[in-house]
Amino acid sequence: MNPSTFSIVAYDPSNGDLGIAVESKFLAVGAVVPFARAGVGAIATQSYANTAYGPRALAQLKRGATPRAIANALVASDKDREMRQFGIVDARGRAFSYTGKKCFAWAGGRVGKNYAAQGNILAGAGVVDALAETFENTRGDLAPRLLAALAAGQRAGGDKRGQESAALLVVRAKGGYAGFNDRYIDLRVDDHPAPIEELTRLVDLHHLYLGKTRAQDILALDANIARELQVMMGTRGYYRGAVNGAWDDASRAAFREFAGVENLEDRLLDGARIDRVVLEFLRKHFQPR
Repeated sequence: MNPSTFSIVAYDPSNGDLGIAVESKFLAVGAVVPFARAGVGAIATQSYANTAYGPRALAQLKRGATPRAIANALVASDKDREMRQFGIVDARGRAFSYTGKKCFAWAGGRVGKNYAAQGNILAGAGVVDALAETFENTRGDLAPRLLAALAAGQRAGGDKRGQESAALLVVRAKGGYAGFNDRYIDLRVDDHPAPIEELTRLVDLHHLYLGKTRAQDILALDANIARELQVMMGTRGYYRGAVNGAWDDASRAAFREFAGVENLEDRLLDGARIDRVVLEFLRKHFQPR
């Protein structure tokens, strides 16, 4: 793999999340670069990527080795070490970035508190600076910080060969679907003219479908909202009762089916209540014109 690639690996000390955001002029970069394990660490391996680095680094991180020591061990026995590039962060926020001397210019990395940013075949050092500084100056959860950093890197010139794919991987203990694994967010844009923008759209959908309802978003399902939903559901054949604003058993059953078809079942609330995010989504996509 020798595309122009830039990435950032990072740790969020507030909740233990670990993640990677990456963009490249290469098909399906998310299938090659990112590796992460909750409570352990994350690594992005790129520039003639040696994908064996991923599982090897995670295994050594789990045993307590530092990112710097792991980097030394990874390249020690690799005859093509000078063509490799990677960044590592552990579950304590310690980070290291490696760029071999034969990576195509511009190539380099930058390490800060809880992150490592790196790239090759870039427009210049400003791309990595933008990754690092945007991550440092953005507040909130790890995923939007990583996306903001990636977008800033692209605005700073990105890679020399253009764009094709992007990926975001964030791991959290029992953060995956139904709590069965640690893949809290694992989204990829494999081929797209604007992969970072498309990745941002997919992350928004992830939060819509799988996000948790916030207390401030719980609305009383009054007669006006009930009538609105009855019209939506009736138009699509889920509800055949009267449009009267009464949130009765037939309305609730129809709404469960409607929400399930639209993958909104994880945001359903008991009683005569509705998630504001769900209501806004339904109004946008299903309200009669």
